[in-house]
Amino acid sequence: METNEKKALVESLLFVSGDPVTLQTLKGIAEMPENELKQLVDELIAEYRDKNGGIQIIEVASGYQMVANPHYVSWIRKMLNTSTPNKLSLPALETLAIIAYNQPIIKAELEQIRGVNADGMIKSLLDKRLIKIMGRKEVPGKPLLYGTTKEFLEYFGLKDLTELPTLRELTRDEAA
Repeated sequence: METNEKKALVESLLFVSGDPVTLQTLKGIAEMPENELKQLVDELIAEYRDKNGGIQIIEVASGYQMVANPHYVSWIRKMLNTSTPNKLSLPALETLAIIAYNQPIIKAELEQIRGVNADGMIKSLLDKRLIKIMGRKEVPGKPLLYGTTKEFLEYFGLKDLTELPTLRELTRDEAA
């Protein structure tokens, strides 16, 4: 198989997936070495970026995904006949941020930071699959531990948790 044909194969696999695809998954399907696949994906990312068209390939949630160019989001919403995206409420975002930065965290610790009961927010975030139960803390009562999911990374367009802004970055942005 020639390089262009291999690149077209990877492109088609990313297109039909709809979800982020890891190099390991591509390796299993395309039967190519991981380093070659990484090079092909990097070339595709650069080609789509240079083209500046309606589609992009991004690295998200430890994988790669084809997405619409954010520049065209208002027209895409019109086409899909949705006025607003699936937004999170401020209390849900606050709860999610506390979990993301302090995971694994138990409900009591979360409630101590927030200052209010978190039952409803935890249930909502679990239902949306943005958080998950990671196990139990080894203390009396063995409370559940919560952490973020792959869907959390996808929702916010992050490769991994290291891409979360630091407190210094957040306070610098507020000061600007």
